[in-house]
Amino acid sequence: MRAVAGWVALVTAGQILVPLSALALLVYGIWKRRFSRPMQVTCVLALLALWPGLWGFGILTIAFPFDLESSRPAATVRLPSDEVLRVGWGGDRLATNYHAFTPDQRWAYDLLIEPALHGSERLEDYGCYGTPVVAPVSARVHHAQDGAPDEIPGKVSMNLKNPVGNAVMLELQTGTYLVIAHLKPNSVLVKAGDDVAEGDRIGECGNSGNTSEPHIHIHHQRQDPKDRPVNVSEGLPLYFRDHDGDPMPEGGLEKRDDGRYVMTGATVRHVGTAEPPLAE
Repeated sequence: MRAVAGWVALVTAGQILVPLSALALLVYGIWKRRFSRPMQVTCVLALLALWPGLWGFGILTIAFPFDLESSRPAATVRLPSDEVLRVGWGGDRLATNYHAFTPDQRWAYDLLIEPALHGSERLEDYGCYGTPVVAPVSARVHHAQDGAPDEIPGKVSMNLKNPVGNAVMLELQTGTYLVIAHLKPNSVLVKAGDDVAEGDRIGECGNSGNTSEPHIHIHHQRQDPKDRPVNVSEGLPLYFRDHDGDPMPEGGLEKRDDGRYVMTGATVRHVGTAEPPLAE
């Protein structure tokens, strides 16, 4: 958590304290009608320190420096849907997973169902909307919230007050947590304290919270996500099993010549556990 707190403080300082300090230095220099060498050096250092502040706006961003191989415990679960899913964002690299910038969502996934990424303002135009979301693993429901409205798709909602929207949070046997977010309002079928079996239906895909279109967001973190600010937790690796793709499928977007974005991430589907052969 020291690393997480340091990262958040670095970004916050870059966005607030550094611009204010640079502005104060500039005003002071104009008032004094001179810029001494120490003032010039301080101004350059302030501008360099502004770099972390740009990360929050997606400019010159770097991935949060957690190492995949040494981060433990990892969780391996099934996909949260039985549909054919397109990995919008996922993987270990910023190029395939823009979440990798944030500490708690270092290995998060955004899973979509086509048609998607077309900019329509009608929820029904998105393949993911209203499709069943299932428990990726047998676990106890730590927290569930419902009742948040769907946002208008086709643009980022910027809902920072309730970024996960309608969500189900599962506590795993490792004492860590799975967060499944952006569910459809009034679709959540579980409550805190319920035991769910892998594959049980827990809700429907929606567009609630801080989102741009209907999709299933899922990530794994160490600290209790209930009533905890987003981005102030330690993210942990998350892998998928029993599907027709890589354990950590990658996502990604590509901008075409006409200015439109297309998804370049993997397509995956749950195939289930193979039945053992009958004894002869």
